[in-house]
Amino acid sequence: MGNLIKVLGKDLENCPHFFLDFENAQPTEAETAVWNQVSAVLEEAHGILAELQSYNGAGQEIREAIQNPGDLQLQEKAWNAVCPLVAKLKRFYEFSLRLENALRSLLEALTSPPYAPMQHLEREQALAKQFAEILHFTLSFDELKMTNPAIQNDFSYYRRTISRNRLNNQQLEAENEVNNEMANRMSLFYAEATPMLKTLSNATTKFVSENKTLPIEDTTDCLSTMACVCRVMLETPEYRCRFTNTDTMLFCMRVMVGVIILYDHVHPVGAFAKTSKIDMKGCIKVLKDQPSNSVEGLLNALRYTTRHLNDDSTSKQIRALLQ
Repeated sequence: MGNLIKVLGKDLENCPHFFLDFENAQPTEAETAVWNQVSAVLEEAHGILAELQSYNGAGQEIREAIQNPGDLQLQEKAWNAVCPLVAKLKRFYEFSLRLENALRSLLEALTSPPYAPMQHLEREQALAKQFAEILHFTLSFDELKMTNPAIQNDFSYYRRTISRNRLNNQQLEAENEVNNEMANRMSLFYAEATPMLKTLSNATTKFVSENKTLPIEDTTDCLSTMACVCRVMLETPEYRCRFTNTDTMLFCMRVMVGVIILYDHVHPVGAFAKTSKIDMKGCIKVLKDQPSNSVEGLLNALRYTTRHLNDDSTSKQIRALLQ
């Protein structure tokens, strides 16, 4: 356990305190098969985020086409601007399906008997790091999507144009790439405020329901342990000083928020109840101790994408912290 450093002298309560090496963890022989499978998916993640970040949309072309419905040249210009963008949106959607499968493989590896979730995270740090990378990508993707209304505007225009031409018995070449069934699935995906997070929470819920011999606690304990480890690393100077990359702090915060949201969707009473294994006050405090411009998106994710925040079982103190 070279990368695992226990902090002695702390009141551990029920929370594990160890350094999870998000920067340098390498797979052991036992982890290699799953690691390679997930790595092939994660290799695409950076490119997907870069494409989304540079997504400018076809707003001007669409406006001109709508304002001049009789001008065929403007209609064609808008259509030619939207089609490559829709192809890009299709790639994003298809990547979400691959990400879902990768998450499932990691959940199987990190919850399988005979080890407890904390033992898995200690023994299989490279897989834990990949799990963290999926969550980091997910929250990064959703933050970019939420601030880019062009995505839904472009796709709505695409669907309206397809429907109009279908009524006129015209088949457009773009339909061969995004047929009606694919368009319906993409529409549901992009209608979500946080589509990637929704994909992961659905996948985690499905994993729990399909693995009836696996106690639900094995999955939720994996998530709560990861949240705790992230919180402790963020609030412990001995750990923070080991981060060699300035982005690791934000990475750690995104991962913490991601696992909290997944826990809240999967656990029957959620992350905010008194019986929750996640110290929500501590996690929120860690976020609020950072510059607001770097964490507002994460606080909003807790406010608006969790399931149980507004339950009666949530303390007024926690609600007040997220006001």
